[in-house]
Amino acid sequence: MPVWLTAAVESYEPQTYGDQIAGVYDELYDGLFDTAGTVEFLSGLARGGRALELGIGTGRIALPLQRAGVQVSGVDASRAMVDRLKAKAGGDSIPVAIGDFKEPPVTGQFDLVFVAFNTFFGLLSQDEQIACFEAVASLLSEDARFVLEAFVPDLARFDRHQRVSVEEVLLDQVRLEVTRHDPVAQRIDSQHVILSEQGTRLYPVRIRYSYPGELDLMAQLAGLRLQERWGDWRRRPFTSESHAHVSVYSRPW
Repeated sequence: MPVWLTAAVESYEPQTYGDQIAGVYDELYDGLFDTAGTVEFLSGLARGGRALELGIGTGRIALPLQRAGVQVSGVDASRAMVDRLKAKAGGDSIPVAIGDFKEPPVTGQFDLVFVAFNTFFGLLSQDEQIACFEAVASLLSEDARFVLEAFVPDLARFDRHQRVSVEEVLLDQVRLEVTRHDPVAQRIDSQHVILSEQGTRLYPVRIRYSYPGELDLMAQLAGLRLQERWGDWRRRPFTSESHAHVSVYSRPW
Protein backbone atom coordinates (compact mmCIF):
# COMPACT_ATOMS: atom_id res chain seq x y z
CA MET A 1 0.00 0.00 0.00
CA PRO A 2 1.39 3.45 -0.91
CA VAL A 3 2.66 5.47 2.05
CA TRP A 4 0.21 8.32 1.44
CA LEU A 5 -2.76 5.94 1.40
CA THR A 6 -1.58 4.18 4.55
CA ALA A 7 -1.39 7.50 6.38
CA ALA A 8 -4.88 8.46 5.22
CA VAL A 9 -6.34 5.14 6.38
CA GLU A 10 -4.62 5.21 9.76
CA SER A 11 -5.74 8.78 10.49
CA TYR A 12 -9.42 8.12 9.75
CA GLU A 13 -11.44 7.95 12.98
CA PRO A 14 -15.17 7.43 13.67
CA GLN A 15 -15.65 11.20 13.97
CA THR A 16 -13.59 12.16 10.90
CA TYR A 17 -16.42 12.31 8.36
CA GLY A 18 -18.71 14.34 10.59
CA ASP A 19 -16.02 16.71 11.81
CA GLN A 20 -14.93 17.47 8.26
CA ILE A 21 -18.34 17.89 6.65
CA ALA A 22 -20.44 19.35 9.50
CA GLY A 23 -20.21 22.94 8.25
CA VAL A 24 -21.64 22.13 4.80
CA TYR A 25 -23.60 18.91 5.41
CA ASP A 26 -27.07 20.45 5.36
CA GLU A 27 -26.23 22.49 2.28
CA LEU A 28 -24.75 19.58 0.31
CA TYR A 29 -27.60 17.18 1.00
CA ASP A 30 -30.52 19.61 0.97
CA GLY A 31 -33.41 18.15 -1.05
CA LEU A 32 -31.79 14.73 -1.49
CA PHE A 33 -33.82 12.89 1.17
CA ASP A 34 -37.45 11.92 1.63
CA THR A 35 -37.49 13.23 5.18
CA ALA A 36 -41.28 13.40 5.38
CA GLY A 37 -41.60 9.75 4.37
CA THR A 38 -38.87 8.77 6.81
CA VAL A 39 -40.55 10.52 9.73
CA GLU A 40 -43.95 9.05 8.91
CA PHE A 41 -42.47 5.53 8.76
CA LEU A 42 -40.53 5.87 12.01
CA SER A 43 -43.19 7.67 14.02
CA GLY A 44 -45.64 4.89 13.20
CA LEU A 45 -43.26 2.32 14.69
CA ALA A 46 -42.36 4.45 17.72
CA ARG A 47 -46.03 5.04 18.64
CA GLY A 48 -45.11 8.10 20.71
CA GLY A 49 -42.51 6.19 22.73
CA ARG A 50 -38.74 6.50 23.07
CA ALA A 51 -36.54 6.41 19.97
CA LEU A 52 -32.76 6.32 19.64
CA GLU A 53 -31.03 7.44 16.45
CA LEU A 54 -27.56 6.07 15.75
CA GLY A 55 -25.59 8.75 13.90
CA ILE A 56 -28.03 11.55 14.69
CA GLY A 57 -25.85 14.12 12.91
CA THR A 58 -27.37 17.58 12.41
CA GLY A 59 -30.88 16.39 13.25
CA ARG A 60 -32.41 16.02 9.79
CA ILE A 61 -34.66 13.19 11.04
CA ALA A 62 -34.56 13.70 14.80
CA LEU A 63 -36.02 17.21 14.86
CA PRO A 64 -39.16 16.54 12.78
CA LEU A 65 -39.55 13.18 14.51
CA GLN A 66 -39.57 14.98 17.84
CA ARG A 67 -42.18 17.39 16.50
CA ALA A 68 -44.27 14.33 15.56
CA GLY A 69 -44.47 13.41 19.24
CA VAL A 70 -41.62 10.90 19.57
CA GLN A 71 -39.16 11.16 22.48
CA VAL A 72 -35.89 11.20 20.52
CA SER A 73 -32.36 10.63 21.80
CA GLY A 74 -29.22 10.21 19.74
CA VAL A 75 -25.65 9.02 19.47
CA ASP A 76 -22.98 10.53 17.24
CA ALA A 77 -19.19 10.33 17.09
CA SER A 78 -18.82 13.90 15.80
CA ARG A 79 -19.26 16.74 18.26
CA ALA A 80 -19.17 19.17 15.33
CA MET A 81 -22.28 17.57 13.81
CA VAL A 82 -24.06 17.59 17.16
CA ASP A 83 -23.20 21.26 17.66
CA ARG A 84 -25.07 21.96 14.41
CA LEU A 85 -28.07 20.04 15.76
CA LYS A 86 -28.01 21.90 19.08
CA ALA A 87 -27.96 25.26 17.29
CA LYS A 88 -31.29 24.53 15.58
CA ALA A 89 -34.72 25.22 17.04
CA GLY A 90 -35.58 22.36 19.40
CA GLY A 91 -32.12 20.83 19.17
CA ASP A 92 -31.20 21.59 22.77
CA SER A 93 -34.04 19.40 24.02
CA ILE A 94 -32.71 16.24 22.33
CA PRO A 95 -30.27 14.25 24.52
CA VAL A 96 -27.20 13.21 22.51
CA ALA A 97 -24.34 10.99 23.68
CA ILE A 98 -20.99 11.52 21.97
CA GLY A 99 -19.41 8.20 21.05
CA ASP A 100 -19.02 5.34 18.62
CA PHE A 101 -22.37 3.64 18.06
CA LYS A 102 -20.95 0.13 17.75
CA GLU A 103 -21.44 0.25 21.53
CA PRO A 104 -23.88 3.13 22.07
CA PRO A 105 -23.05 4.96 25.33
CA VAL A 106 -26.67 5.05 26.49
CA THR A 107 -28.79 3.17 29.01
CA GLY A 108 -32.44 2.24 29.31
CA GLN A 109 -34.93 0.70 26.92
CA PHE A 110 -36.21 2.13 23.65
CA ASP A 111 -39.32 1.46 21.59
CA LEU A 112 -37.39 2.18 18.40
CA VAL A 113 -33.73 2.28 17.43
CA PHE A 114 -32.85 3.40 13.91
CA VAL A 115 -29.89 4.24 11.70
CA ALA A 116 -30.46 5.97 8.35
CA PHE A 117 -28.74 6.84 5.07
CA ASN A 118 -25.98 4.18 5.04
CA THR A 119 -24.64 5.41 8.39
CA PHE A 120 -24.44 1.83 9.69
CA PHE A 121 -21.68 1.20 7.13
CA GLY A 122 -19.51 3.69 9.00
CA LEU A 123 -18.65 0.72 11.24
CA LEU A 124 -15.55 -0.50 9.42
CA SER A 125 -15.47 -4.22 10.15
CA GLN A 126 -17.91 -7.09 10.31
CA ASP A 127 -17.09 -7.52 14.00
CA GLU A 128 -18.04 -3.90 14.73
CA GLN A 129 -21.29 -4.26 12.81
CA ILE A 130 -22.20 -7.43 14.71
CA ALA A 131 -21.35 -5.66 17.98
CA CYS A 132 -23.77 -2.89 17.04
CA PHE A 133 -26.60 -5.37 16.42
CA GLU A 134 -25.89 -6.97 19.79
CA ALA A 135 -25.85 -3.61 21.56
CA VAL A 136 -29.09 -2.56 19.90
CA ALA A 137 -30.76 -5.83 20.89
CA SER A 138 -29.95 -5.06 24.54
CA LEU A 139 -31.57 -1.61 24.24
CA LEU A 140 -34.86 -2.71 22.67
CA SER A 141 -37.98 -2.97 24.78
CA GLU A 142 -40.11 -6.09 24.43
CA ASP A 143 -42.05 -5.09 21.31
CA ALA A 144 -39.50 -2.64 19.87
CA ARG A 145 -38.01 -2.39 16.39
CA PHE A 146 -34.57 -1.74 14.92
CA VAL A 147 -34.75 0.02 11.54
CA LEU A 148 -31.76 0.19 9.22
CA GLU A 149 -31.59 2.08 5.91
CA ALA A 150 -28.72 1.28 3.55
CA PHE A 151 -27.77 0.94 -0.09
CA VAL A 152 -27.61 -2.39 -1.89
CA PRO A 153 -23.98 -2.93 -2.98
CA ASP A 154 -23.50 -2.61 -6.74
CA LEU A 155 -19.98 -3.63 -7.72
CA ALA A 156 -20.67 -2.79 -11.37
CA ARG A 157 -20.16 0.86 -10.41
CA PHE A 158 -16.40 0.29 -10.23
CA ASP A 159 -13.86 -0.07 -13.01
CA ARG A 160 -10.64 -1.74 -11.81
CA HIS A 161 -11.79 -1.13 -8.24
CA GLN A 162 -12.13 2.63 -8.66
CA ARG A 163 -14.59 5.28 -9.74
CA VAL A 164 -14.63 9.02 -10.46
CA SER A 165 -18.06 10.60 -10.85
CA VAL A 166 -19.41 14.11 -11.34
CA GLU A 167 -22.05 14.98 -8.74
CA GLU A 168 -22.78 18.57 -9.72
CA VAL A 169 -21.57 21.20 -12.19
CA LEU A 170 -22.45 24.82 -11.40
CA LEU A 171 -21.19 28.15 -12.72
CA ASP A 172 -18.96 28.66 -9.69
CA GLN A 173 -18.08 25.13 -8.55
CA VAL A 174 -17.78 21.45 -9.48
CA ARG A 175 -18.47 18.54 -7.14
CA LEU A 176 -16.76 15.20 -7.72
CA GLU A 177 -16.63 11.86 -5.95
CA VAL A 178 -13.36 9.93 -6.12
CA THR A 179 -13.52 6.36 -4.85
CA ARG A 180 -11.37 3.26 -4.38
CA HIS A 181 -12.94 -0.13 -3.68
CA ASP A 182 -11.54 -3.14 -1.82
CA PRO A 183 -13.88 -6.06 -2.66
CA VAL A 184 -12.17 -8.43 -0.22
CA ALA A 185 -12.63 -6.21 2.83
CA GLN A 186 -15.90 -4.77 1.41
CA ARG A 187 -14.41 -1.31 1.99
CA ILE A 188 -14.95 1.90 0.05
CA ASP A 189 -12.67 4.92 0.55
CA SER A 190 -14.00 8.12 -0.99
CA GLN A 191 -13.33 11.82 -1.19
CA HIS A 192 -16.10 14.27 -1.96
CA VAL A 193 -14.19 16.99 -3.81
CA ILE A 194 -15.47 20.53 -4.32
CA LEU A 195 -13.54 22.67 -6.79
CA SER A 196 -14.25 26.40 -6.88
CA GLU A 197 -12.54 29.77 -7.31
CA GLN A 198 -12.04 29.75 -3.52
CA GLY A 199 -9.95 26.58 -3.77
CA THR A 200 -10.34 22.84 -3.25
CA ARG A 201 -12.24 21.27 -0.35
CA LEU A 202 -12.02 17.58 0.53
CA TYR A 203 -14.53 15.60 2.57
CA PRO A 204 -13.32 12.02 3.21
CA VAL A 205 -15.63 9.11 3.96
CA ARG A 206 -14.79 5.48 4.60
CA ILE A 207 -17.35 2.67 4.83
CA ARG A 208 -17.60 -1.10 5.06
CA TYR A 209 -20.70 -2.21 3.14
CA SER A 210 -22.78 -5.31 3.85
CA TYR A 211 -25.30 -7.16 1.73
CA PRO A 212 -28.90 -7.45 2.97
CA GLY A 213 -28.52 -11.17 3.66
CA GLU A 214 -25.35 -10.51 5.65
CA LEU A 215 -27.20 -7.97 7.78
CA ASP A 216 -29.97 -10.50 8.40
CA LEU A 217 -27.40 -13.01 9.66
CA MET A 218 -25.89 -10.38 11.98
CA ALA A 219 -29.37 -9.78 13.34
CA GLN A 220 -29.86 -13.50 13.98
CA LEU A 221 -26.57 -13.65 15.87
CA ALA A 222 -27.89 -10.85 18.09
CA GLY A 223 -31.21 -12.60 18.72
CA LEU A 224 -33.21 -10.51 16.24
CA ARG A 225 -34.98 -11.40 13.01
CA LEU A 226 -36.03 -9.57 9.86
CA GLN A 227 -39.65 -8.53 10.18
CA GLU A 228 -40.05 -6.60 6.93
CA ARG A 229 -37.95 -5.06 4.18
CA TRP A 230 -38.93 -2.28 1.80
CA GLY A 231 -37.34 -0.53 -1.16
CA ASP A 232 -37.72 2.88 0.50
CA TRP A 233 -39.44 4.74 3.33
CA ARG A 234 -42.71 4.86 1.35
CA ARG A 235 -42.93 1.06 1.57
CA ARG A 236 -42.35 0.42 -2.10
CA PRO A 237 -41.56 -3.28 -2.63
CA PHE A 238 -37.97 -4.43 -2.27
CA THR A 239 -36.96 -6.22 -5.48
CA SER A 240 -33.86 -7.29 -7.38
CA GLU A 241 -33.91 -3.82 -8.98
CA SER A 242 -33.87 -1.92 -5.67
CA HIS A 243 -30.85 0.27 -5.03
CA ALA A 244 -31.54 0.62 -1.31
CA HIS A 245 -33.53 -1.01 1.45
CA VAL A 246 -35.28 -0.12 4.68
CA SER A 247 -35.10 -3.19 6.93
CA VAL A 248 -37.04 -3.66 10.16
CA TYR A 249 -35.76 -6.09 12.78
CA SER A 250 -37.44 -7.30 15.96
CA ARG A 251 -37.22 -10.06 18.53
CA PRO A 252 -38.70 -13.38 17.37
CA TRP A 253 -42.32 -13.77 18.36
